[in-house]
Amino acid sequence: MKTGLLLALITLSEATIGVFVKLTDGLIPILTLNFYALAAAAAFLLVAFPLAGNRNDLPLDNLKDTLVVGLLIALQISVFNYAMTLAPIANVVIFWSVAPFFTFILSTVFLDEKPRWTHAAIFAIALAGIVVAKPLSGGHMTGNLVALADGAVYAALVTYMRHEGKNDSDNDIAWSMLVAALVLSPSIFIFGPGEVGAMIPYPALGIDLPVVLWALCLGVVSTGFAYFGISLVLKKIRANTYSLVDVIVSPVVASLLGYLVFGEVPGTGMVVGGALLLGSGFWLTREMSGNAA
Repeated sequence: MKTGLLLALITLSEATIGVFVKLTDGLIPILTLNFYALAAAAAFLLVAFPLAGNRNDLPLDNLKDTLVVGLLIALQISVFNYAMTLAPIANVVIFWSVAPFFTFILSTVFLDEKPRWTHAAIFAIALAGIVVAKPLSGGHMTGNLVALADGAVYAALVTYMRHEGKNDSDNDIAWSMLVAALVLSPSIFIFGPGEVGAMIPYPALGIDLPVVLWALCLGVVSTGFAYFGISLVLKKIRANTYSLVDVIVSPVVASLLGYLVFGEVPGTGMVVGGALLLGSGFWLTREMSGNAA
């Protein structure tokens, strides 16, 4: 498969997270939904990696990293998907895009990566974007703040993986996904399994579809395929190059899907502030990539 096409498919799959979460229509408790999604993603990856010719042995010599990454994945995906239940897709992906800034801070503190003078200008632009986007105003303040918090959680995951010399192409990610699913497995008993057999009518399509379909799509398409595709594309391009594409393209595609599927129209402040945030995030990621080169 051509690298460009694979990149496009990865971007699209990542952008569908909010769509599938919202299509469940609240019929499955969010933590239970996350458990279903991670279990489906782990199953997909444990089958897909060997079929692609990659070894997928249990990393007995690296169990600590597998467990820590699994815990962070469980937390990051749970917080992100919870934000999707509270705010429009555009809000969530835009405020989540502060992740590179949290990564920069954590990398400076824990990985001893020295800042440059340009970082001050980048942070100023990002701060202006947040001010213009007004996360504390409107009816989605809680969801906006949860999305901002998830940026910090994602940054912790990325920083830890960089510290351990790991990346998304490591086949250990399948086992980390399984750990994440096990971490969230008690939710099915605490919050219940949800109405997995419920049928949701779609008049425009003229059919009823089971809510469990969207839970499986969230796991296989949005999560499992995304990580599998990343593992393949990173064999063709540098991780830094992929990050530069992902940091700005995925949020834009996700926002577009929110408009097309749910008619979510972000306000002017969100559009302008989001553009500043995404642009500054792209610039910061490029700067950090230069440091790592």
